[in-house]
Amino acid sequence: MSEDRHSQADPVELISDPIEKARREAENGVRQFKTAAKIIIDQIWDGGRKFRLTQALILQLHQQALEGLHPLAGTYRNSPVRIGQSHHNPPPHIEVPDHVAEMCRYVNENWDERNAIHLAAYVLWRMNWIHPFADGNGRTARVVSYVVLNIKLKSLLPGTPTIPDQIAADKKPYYDELEKADAGWKHERLHLAGMEKMLEEMLERQLSHATEEAATDPL
Repeated sequence: MSEDRHSQADPVELISDPIEKARREAENGVRQFKTAAKIIIDQIWDGGRKFRLTQALILQLHQQALEGLHPLAGTYRNSPVRIGQSHHNPPPHIEVPDHVAEMCRYVNENWDERNAIHLAAYVLWRMNWIHPFADGNGRTARVVSYVVLNIKLKSLLPGTPTIPDQIAADKKPYYDELEKADAGWKHERLHLAGMEKMLEEMLERQLSHATEEAATDPL
């Protein structure tokens, strides 16, 4: 049995051929990351405008990931969803907009007081907890979290593999921390220490690779 956490909703596929689907997913992933980079750069350049996480930004990035793959690209799910290999049951679909609005409010109200790692960890966990989409939840959660991290640090962070790519390459630590955070929330506690530590280590790895790449660049 696969150990991958994946959304289990009513199956709707616009592309049935697995090779064509994989090709489109790869293209969409590149397009989504380019959109995220543009959001980060535009925000950093506009230094006088305070960043606000919005539902529109989240839906835009989801649309980029699922365009041509799912009819609900860029919209919230309209049915129940389960997460394979997880003990967590996401909230009913009718509650999704309110939960996403609450998540955005937490980030925006704590923007000045909380550090970048905490805010990114919170978004990464909370979007997975809400599971607002019929598909593409993990991809979108990772890129939205990364947008928050970069903008809070006022930089388009250099180095590869990026944090989203590191997570995608080895999802077990990520899944383990999601489960721990979910368990903490059952007692109405934010339990993000492990998630924050994971992101700190991934950020250090990404930036250290950037330093190595710069040191070996002949220019």
